[in-house]
Amino acid sequence: MRILVTGFDPFGGEAINPSWEAVRRLPKQIAGAEISAVQLPTSCERSLEVVERSIAEVAPRVVLSVGQAGGRRGITVERVGINVDDYRIPDNDGVQPVDQPVVSGGPDAYFSNLPIKAMVEAVRGAGLEASVSNSAGTFVCNHVLYGVRHLGATRHPGLKSGFVHVPFLPEQVKGRDGLPSMTLEDDVRALAAAIQAIVDYPEKDIRRAGGSIC
Repeated sequence: MRILVTGFDPFGGEAINPSWEAVRRLPKQIAGAEISAVQLPTSCERSLEVVERSIAEVAPRVVLSVGQAGGRRGITVERVGINVDDYRIPDNDGVQPVDQPVVSGGPDAYFSNLPIKAMVEAVRGAGLEASVSNSAGTFVCNHVLYGVRHLGATRHPGLKSGFVHVPFLPEQVKGRDGLPSMTLEDDVRALAAAIQAIVDYPEKDIRRAGGSIC
């Protein structure tokens, strides 16, 4: 199994993005799967171009995208991407779409076809906080989650893909009282555990309560 794992470059005035820092430190093999790491630009116009070019080069069975979710606690495994770009801030190209579709004429949403519940359980089994998230936002993270699933549905049959968010790093929350963080070492451990679950559950997820009240 080949797994393409993507992380983003820094955005929003941050000097670092924990998603890429963790992704680029992953081992080349996890549970027998070959891992290829690729950095994506935080750009609605260029991010999916890089993903599709990388899919052509790597021919992965799975694409796992990783992004930063400042303010969240622990690892959040995304359930769904929606067909909306509605950016609170401009992306790294200065582009700020408002109420625009990710894919014109595309479905309203795509669900991840990765074993999200098993991934959460694996991260928790590594002693780290994790949960299912039902919103990937409406910035470039959601754009990539939705867009890669659309690529699988229309151009790469059989491709599995999904998205994981990681919190700020400790150095990013200095002077920001109350914001949670996770160390880079724990980010790497969490992603490795999630990838192990992807390998262990290639066809069917586990059944566990993972919803939210609101």
